[in-house]
Amino acid sequence: MKELFAMEGKVVVVTGGSGYLGSALADGFVNYGAQVAVADITERKAEPGEDPAVSEKKHFIACDLSKTASIQAMLEKTAAIFGKIDVLVNCAAYGAASPIEKMSDEEWNKGLDGTVGTAFRCTREVIPYFAANGGGVIVNFASMYGMVSPDPRIYGKSGQNNPANYGAGKAAVIQLTRYCAAHLADRNIRVNCVTPGPFPNSAKLPPEEFLNELRNKTMLGRIGGPQEMVGAVIYLASDASSFTTGSNIVVDGGWTAW
Repeated sequence: MKELFAMEGKVVVVTGGSGYLGSALADGFVNYGAQVAVADITERKAEPGEDPAVSEKKHFIACDLSKTASIQAMLEKTAAIFGKIDVLVNCAAYGAASPIEKMSDEEWNKGLDGTVGTAFRCTREVIPYFAANGGGVIVNFASMYGMVSPDPRIYGKSGQNNPANYGAGKAAVIQLTRYCAAHLADRNIRVNCVTPGPFPNSAKLPPEEFLNELRNKTMLGRIGGPQEMVGAVIYLASDASSFTTGSNIVVDGGWTAW
């Protein structure tokens, strides 16, 4: 029943759409028929052998998500290019990674802003575009570390340690999702979130010992690949989830379930 998940005629904004997970999402939306605005600081170059038909349905729009004016300009440009906005995916995040005993107030605030702050600003600014359509859909990205603490025993000297402000911000994303779902429902705006588990980016060269620790923490005994986030996001963005709002779909190989 691919029609249930069809995105034909839909315009989707993916923040962080040039990133590790965001680029897979952008391509996934195109494969299901959507047109996609890739909102990011830098543009991802097409991979060798990438389908030109996929690239034609994506439009990169430079955006600094720390600045409201940049978000406003990005949404304006998206609407000008595609004529409307149907779906917002808040995938982007940024922050600082100092240990909690060394983290400054500035670093703490930057991490919160780079997680829940970006989702808040983009949500606030997209509402008028949804109002013009008679409704819309928002999919936020939380994290397993917004639900449970990182296990310090698995990190060692890997350099992959997850900072406190990231987890605190991602926990706030889950609550922001619930709040917005409740307060925007009367405008026909559905708001949900996804919670990824271990999806390490190979470009950051995580040590194999650390990867094995991640694998052993999941029920499925492995880490996730970026394509494995696409299904959950397409479900929440499409009419397949027309009676779903305020929900959090966890895609973590079972990490948080035991």
